[in-house]
Parts: sequence; C-alpha cells; structure tokens
Amino acid sequence: MRLLGYESPEEVYNHPRHQAAQQCLADLIAQLRQCSSIAEGHALQHALLGEVLTAETDRRAFARAAQRVRAGKKPHQGVPDPQSGQDPSLPETWQLEHDVCERVARQLRCVGDALAWRVYGFQRKHIIALCQNQSPGPIAGKQGLRAELDRVEQARADGKFALLHDLTNCLRIGDVTVFGGDGTPSVIEIKTDPSRRRPAQNRRIKAAIEAVQNGGPLPGLDRRARLYDLDLPYQNHLKVLRDGAGRAATDGIFTAKLPGDRALLVTDIFGFSARGWTEDDWPKAVERKFRARLRSAGIGDDRRWHVSQISLDSVSRDPMRVPFAAYPLAPVTCARIIGDYTVFQVETSGPALAQSLCRAGLAAQWVVSPAQTPTELQPDQVVMNITAKAVALAPAGLARAPRRRGVTMELSQSLQMCRSELDRYLIELLDQDTWIEGIRYLLADGHVEGRPWPHYRGEDQVWL
Repeated sequence: MRLLGYESPEEVYNHPRHQAAQQCLADLIAQLRQCSSIAEGHALQHALLGEVLTAETDRRAFARAAQRVRAGKKPHQGVPDPQSGQDPSLPETWQLEHDVCERVARQLRCVGDALAWRVYGFQRKHIIALCQNQSPGPIAGKQGLRAELDRVEQARADGKFALLHDLTNCLRIGDVTVFGGDGTPSVIEIKTDPSRRRPAQNRRIKAAIEAVQNGGPLPGLDRRARLYDLDLPYQNHLKVLRDGAGRAATDGIFTAKLPGDRALLVTDIFGFSARGWTEDDWPKAVERKFRARLRSAGIGDDRRWHVSQISLDSVSRDPMRVPFAAYPLAPVTCARIIGDYTVFQVETSGPALAQSLCRAGLAAQWVVSPAQTPTELQPDQVVMNITAKAVALAPAGLARAPRRRGVTMELSQSLQMCRSELDRYLIELLDQDTWIEGIRYLLADGHVEGRPWPHYRGEDQVWL
C-alpha cells in the first residue's frame, strides 16, 4: 500500500500531527452533529477555521524550509520544529512535515464538506452545481479572507448562518453562502476592491442557481451537463460498512458480499496491530480473504475485468463525493476512515454488472478492455453502454395507410455510463435496485439529452 509517494505509510500514520488530527476530527464531527442553532454552527466554523489555518500556515513554512535545505541552506528562522523526530538537515524531513500538513488540511475540509451538505439539506443538486470550478487552493495567506470573514460575522449579527466556502472542498463557486430565515441560500462573491468587478464569477453563480431552480446547464465547460431529478428514494448498504468497520477494528480484516455484484473489504491498522500480524503476513491474509469473498460474490478471480473504489487517501479530492464525515458512522469511525487508519474498498466485475442490467431488461455492454487497468480509467471515460428498447403501435396515420394495419415501431434510448458514476455506485454502496431503477427512469424519459447528472430524493434520511 502506497501513501503520498512513500514506500511505507507508517511514517505518516505515526506522525504526531497526523495522530493528533484523529481526535480533532472526531471532536469536530461530533460537534457538527450536535449543532442545533446558528450560534453553534458559527462556533463550529470558527473552530474549524483555526485548525485549517494552523495546518496550512505550517505547510507553507515547511515548503520553504525544504526548499532551503535542498539548496544547501539552513531552514529559515521561525519555521516550526519537525515533529517526526527525523534529521532536520535532510530535505526529506521537511517534505514529510509538509505532506502531513497537506493531508491534515484536506481531512479537516472533509468536515467542512459535511457541514455544507447539512446546511444545504443533503440535496446533492446544490453540491453538484456549486462544485463546477477549480479548487481555490489554500486559505492561509489568501487576500480577501478578512473581507469574507467580516461577511460571515455580519450574517451572524443579523441572526443568519453564513458558510465560508474556503472551509470546504465542494463549494467552489462564490465565497460565502448566507441562509435566510426560511433557509433560502444566497451565494455571494465578496469584493475586496469595490472598483474591481468579477463578471465571470457572478455569471457562474447565476448559472448554478439557474441549474438548480430551472434546469439550466451547469456552470462549466460542458454546456450539455444538466441536473436530473430521478424522483426516486435513495437507498444504500452503509450498514454493512458500519458493521465491517467495527469488526475490522478488532480483527484487522473484514470482508462481505454486497448485493449488486460487489465485494467489500475493510482493513484497520489498530486491528492489525492487535492481532499481532507481521507486515509480511497481513497483505497475504488480506489478499486471501478478499479473493475468497470475490468468488462468493460471483464476480470471479479474473481481476483484469474488475473495477474498484477505495477510500485510501481520497478524502476531499472529489468535490462531488459525499464526504466521509457525513457517513452514518460513529465520529471516531469517520475520523479513522478520513485519516486512512481504516480503509474500505468496494470491487465489482464490469461484465457481471452489465449482466445484471441485462437481467433487469436493459441491454448493457461493458466496453473497457481488460488490458486497461482500473487506475488508467479517467472520471469522464465511458465504461458501459446501456440501451432500453420498447415496441409501440405506429401513429394512427401510418397504421391506416394501405397494407399498414397493425404496424408497430421500435423505440430505443441509450446512455453511456462514465467512470465517475460507477465510482459513486461503489464508494457509496448504493443499492443496486435503486441504481437500476434510476437508469431505467433516465432511459424512459425521451426528453433527456446531453449529459445528465442524476440526484435522488430523501438523502437527508441517509447521511448525518
């Protein structure tokens, strides 16, 4: 298992800052779930902001120190001491400190993402619309931060909640969202210089609002992209993950067959240590147990046809993914997954998945060659073609034509599934029947065109 480019992840996992972040994350997640007032929401944001600024400020200092040491100079004055205990004369020591800070800042933003999902009522459409931009980068040292914080404080004084987008990974359009007394969100671009206009950003805000309210194109380069309300209840199998995480914390390894041509693997560092496994024994045990589970799930041993999603080092990288801090798990379990002390992987077989769709009456074809490894698949790469066909009577005018009585015609609608949608099916443990019905719903709508971004109903009953 590789992490941050290191052959062994132990130097990251055992780093004092990384370990301290575990307790901080669990406390912040618990605080988020207990929030029931505007004042408590602002208190959470204030605490989160302090932690993010500390991690990112130190990260900047460590980057400079690493650069100076590589150039044969001493680290600059004022740089924090490395907590790893490694030799400060080596650039690798400072690079490790920098990388740990980068990870911790991302992990903290996972809590900010969960806060964003909560205040937006767990309506995925808002997140999809507002993530259509490049990441704004670190908050430490950002010009205009003071003005954004002033706007947040103004909202608090007015009895409203204002969400600072820079504390999230998923909200990339606008700077602040202010929620009115009725919960209506207003996305605001903060101007640090009143004489300077930012028409491009304002256009993106308007486009995001139009996409959510009236079905307009999502802001971004792809004008074909639109939100699509499936009008179906959202269901998944996260209870299996909750039980598996508990088992792995004791046994080190947990595997399970998931409904829908999938197998689940959960590993836990603390369980690994408790069992007394050696570093050589553990990978072999994991491989043996998971291969047996893949066979029992009916997707076989030929992993050239397999595709998987893993939680490892993925936190806050995909702005559209539900943050692990919002998963219906205990705060400590969420913190372990965020910090990669607990790792889960969901794997399926592409052809087996296509066969399940065929059994449901949809013509599906897996189009990825076994020569192409799963890591080479891009998020927008097509992995499956799906078609639904129906036979109907021809229009009355055509049927009444000579020798055309009882004429029927075949109607078909096709979808191309990209890797990103398959990732969601896997990492969220989405119920297969729900997923298939969503596909059927799209195919039955003859007005669907372009690139639909589907969202379900009732996600506020699933995520925390």
